[in-house]
Order: sequence, then structure tokens, then C-alpha cells
Amino acid sequence: MIRKLLFIFCIVCGASTISQAQKYRTAIGPRFESDKFGVSVQQKLHEKGTIEGIVAVGSNEYSGTALYEWHFPLLGKRFNYYLGAGAHVGNLKDSGMFTGADAIIGLEYKVNGLPILLSADLKPAVHINHTDWVGLSSGVSVRYVIVKEKKEEKRGWWPFGGKEEDTKKRKKSTKNPKDQDSGSILDIFKKKDN
Repeated sequence: MIRKLLFIFCIVCGASTISQAQKYRTAIGPRFESDKFGVSVQQKLHEKGTIEGIVAVGSNEYSGTALYEWHFPLLGKRFNYYLGAGAHVGNLKDSGMFTGADAIIGLEYKVNGLPILLSADLKPAVHINHTDWVGLSSGVSVRYVIVKEKKEEKRGWWPFGGKEEDTKKRKKSTKNPKDQDSGSILDIFKKKDN
């Protein structure tokens, strides 16, 4: 049953990637873990890299995590997986401050037609000065795109020519209208006479 649901989910995600992806720069939203609730902020740095900041609060601790993540497409620009690493700092109710290192692996899906990012991940961590030295948490995030990536300018209808070439041609044709040939049929005979 789970395999069938996963298969259907992959088909739906693949079908939605046919249309052009709405890219994002900055997204923010809630993050749900098994024993914690938090807020996730993701900032895109370049085509494959983002920085994610997570602030999480649990029953006896709170923490802040910063992660650098590399994104790789699975079924197009909307559905991808990511890997990352980073560090965290926090405070335990009984023992005080703790720090540590994190890794992350997850799936991310940009909902078609909506400014929403859905992600699910596994985040192993090694803690220093914590009651648990090693931890493995899983989380689900729902982020709202607050800054979209600028749309690329269209290159025109001709698929082989570059925009720069088209601009140069337009400038050349508008500079000196007197220098342009009139295109008359009689001009052919004049050239032959010379």
C-alpha cells in the first residue's frame, strides 16, 4: 500500500514539473518534528545551494541550527532531494547550554501554482554537553515563498539567435536610416552596370 502511494505521489510530482517552475529566493514556515516545533527559514544562494536556519522548541530544550544544503533535481525543477551539513547551539532545561554538528538529507517539492514548498528530512546530530550525545530527528516543513526569483527575460521567437545579436542588429538598423538600401528593383540594374 505504501509503495502504491509513493508511486502515485511521484507521478503527480512528475506531471506537475512539465510546466515552468516558479523559482524562489527566500521561504519561511513551520517545521514539525516528533518532539519539537520550530520555524524554518531557507535562503537560496545559487542554483544548487541554500542556507537553512531552524529554531526549534521542545519540552525541555530550545535550539538554533544553521545548515548549508546542496539541491539535486529528481523529476524536474520542482521535486528535488538535498544533502547538507551544519551546526547547532541550544539550551537544556537542567544542564544548560549545548552545541553540536548536524547533517541533513531530505526531499523538497514546490507546489505547482502556489508559493508553497513542502519538505521532509532526516537530521542526525552529534551533541556536546547534552544528555544524549547522538540524536536522529525527522521533520516536515511547510514554507511560504516570500521572495521569488526574478524571471529570466525571453530571448525572442528565433531559437538560434542570441539576444545580444538581435540588439546589435536593431541598433545598427536604427542608427543611420540613410545608409540603408531602399530595396528597389532598379538597384539591381545599377549594381550590374558598375
